[in-house]
Amino acid sequence: MAYNLLKGKKGIIFGALDERSIAWKTALKCHEEGAELVLSNAPVALRMGEINKLASIVKAPVIAADVTNMDDLKKLFEDSLNHFGGSFDFILHSIGMSLNVRKGKNYTEIDYGFNQKSLDISAMSLHRILRTSWDLDALNEWGSVVALSYIAAQRVFPDYNEMADAKALLESVTRSFGYHYALKKKVRVNTISQSPTRTTAGSGVKGFDGFINYAEKMSPLGNASAEDCANYCVLMFSDLTRMITMQNLFHDGGFSTTGVTEAVINEMEK
Repeated sequence: MAYNLLKGKKGIIFGALDERSIAWKTALKCHEEGAELVLSNAPVALRMGEINKLASIVKAPVIAADVTNMDDLKKLFEDSLNHFGGSFDFILHSIGMSLNVRKGKNYTEIDYGFNQKSLDISAMSLHRILRTSWDLDALNEWGSVVALSYIAAQRVFPDYNEMADAKALLESVTRSFGYHYALKKKVRVNTISQSPTRTTAGSGVKGFDGFINYAEKMSPLGNASAEDCANYCVLMFSDLTRMITMQNLFHDGGFSTTGVTEAVINEMEK
């Protein structure tokens, strides 16, 4: 059921890869709620994914951009401004990659060159995106930027590896840039800390299946799905959340504030 929450609004969705991705589902939901979109991902991701299928559904252009390259981002934003006929209202940052995880390197033996690239792609890319938007005055007043995070930014999940550091940095950029953007143009910048979700990226973490089952037992409401997260993103892009900024918002069925549950105790006592 649509509520026209984003009627007349325009935005860029970064990171839609395939039908399992949160960015993909968010684009569908934004379109359903009346938004006009531009889709973007890295050139290699565009070749790997099925984003043209999504573009056809939501009637959006696809513009490739390497988020570690300021020239690419400038072109993306300029093309988006031309497409929209002016400034726009929201941005979704759904971008993350760990080279050390891909190479099977444990956190205690990470390759620091890989680490730098992981932090640049997964966290500092948000700063680059916000900086580009700032420089081009691309976002309207009361615009909204959402980046997807995870509770490993605050707590230890050993196999999440260097992505935990990346998410911590991502949340720090959200607070720091969010302060300046609020003063300049009342733009809100927040992260959503989502439940473990069966996306292409999430499924690459060692022991993911076991952990997602554990999280389900630890969450009074159960794990939040990708569809649930898309709904939350729409809410954050809407005018109903104008006074929320610089926050890390847990969207995890209660996992983040639960010490233990009966389901977990019963499992341990078997």
